[in-house]
Amino acid sequence: METADRVPADSTPPDGQPPLTPPGTPTTPPQGQPPVPDRATGDTPPGPEPAAGRTGEPAGSDSASAEPAEPAGAAPAGAEPALVDPVTPQQAAAPAAGRAARSERSPKDMAISLLVLLVPIALLLAFYRGFLGGEQPTTVDPAPAIEQARAANAFPVGEPTGLGSDWRTTTARFQQTEQGASLRLGYLTPEGRGVQLVQSNVPVERLLPQELTERSQPQGALDLDGQSWQRYTARGNERALVLLEPARTVIVVGEASESELRELADSVR
Repeated sequence: METADRVPADSTPPDGQPPLTPPGTPTTPPQGQPPVPDRATGDTPPGPEPAAGRTGEPAGSDSASAEPAEPAGAAPAGAEPALVDPVTPQQAAAPAAGRAARSERSPKDMAISLLVLLVPIALLLAFYRGFLGGEQPTTVDPAPAIEQARAANAFPVGEPTGLGSDWRTTTARFQQTEQGASLRLGYLTPEGRGVQLVQSNVPVERLLPQELTERSQPQGALDLDGQSWQRYTARGNERALVLLEPARTVIVVGEASESELRELADSVR
């Protein structure tokens, strides 16, 4: 009687024993372990096929490692995009509207703006001239300088007399040097021109080039109250009247008209 190999119908192992694998059933080893031979046949089951990859890459290599890196500054995958405040058409048109408004100013608006600036300036000038005496020449008293010249007794000192109130004395000075002594009185004429009255005992050959010019020349005689005066040229638009005396020389020089020069010269007593 032949004895046949019998395979138990229930492969559940007794308690405490490892499970039984039927003959011919391939056994899959744990990951990373070599395949286990079949105890019934002795054959080694084939291992898992390597993952398909590019030529020259080892089997089982991660294909994700070959993916290109994300560029710097790129938002990570799944991140929400940054929110940007939208610009409305009204906001975009606001600067252009402002420029257009400035360029559309009428000449009337510009005139009003200029008038607003000029009115305070005009009021200040009016107050300065009307109440503070602005633009009025500074006047001096010539008496101290005249008395000083007479006290020095360097030459006969004359004093203008009979001039109107519109003749204003602006300077008065007596000076003594090695060359001689000089009295200078400055006036502002009624016409608003400047003129000087010089009395000196400095030699005439030195005095005239200093007070007039080296090129000054006599232009004719002029008789004033019995005294013979000489007309002379002077600097620029100036003219002069000169009285030559033994003890002194009197000069009236300035930009005033000849009539005003004669009036001042005739007043010297």
